[in-house]
Amino acid sequence: MWVDVVLGVLVPLAVGAVVGAGVRRGLAGARRGVPVGRGWCEVGVGSAWAAVLTAAVLGLVGPAWVPVLLVVSVVAVAGCATDLTAGRLPDVLTLPAVPVGWAALVPLGGRAVLAGLAGTLVLGALHTLVGLLVPGAVGGGDVKLAAALGAPLAAAGWWAVAAVPVAAAVLLAGAAAVRGRRALPLGPPLLGVSWIVLLAAG
Repeated sequence: MWVDVVLGVLVPLAVGAVVGAGVRRGLAGARRGVPVGRGWCEVGVGSAWAAVLTAAVLGLVGPAWVPVLLVVSVVAVAGCATDLTAGRLPDVLTLPAVPVGWAALVPLGGRAVLAGLAGTLVLGALHTLVGLLVPGAVGGGDVKLAAALGAPLAAAGWWAVAAVPVAAAVLLAGAAAVRGRRALPLGPPLLGVSWIVLLAAG
């Protein structure tokens, strides 16, 4: 039992915190980066990684899905932090997330990688189209983020590619109605719903 606790909670919590600190420094130091306050990335990534590894130790997540979930956890935490604090999803986060996401699909097999490539194109194109039809609805960072998330979502199933943007849009509309604001960042609900769906699907 104690071994499970250490492997599933303490180790990923500690390693995730270190990774989160590195991500925070990278976000601040990059060209057109976004400074994020201490604790956002450290606590967020550590907690998310602990949740993923605990689920894996308990047999709720397949081992091949762990790399995908760890990558999405980092992107989700960093993306929420930057979008909520600065209203931006910087290129230093969204652009590398695409190839790293593809690489994380390799343990799932060739079919998952091919689905991921298609998912990147489909979800990226969908958000590009929305941006053209409804100016101001999505930004360039949202489009790149959608392209990055399209890969793991398509690997989970095309139902996820269809359901996640709809669920994120509903959450965004609800939050805007409650807060009385029309313009709220799309990144956090899109990232949060994606992480939950992938954790459940894994």
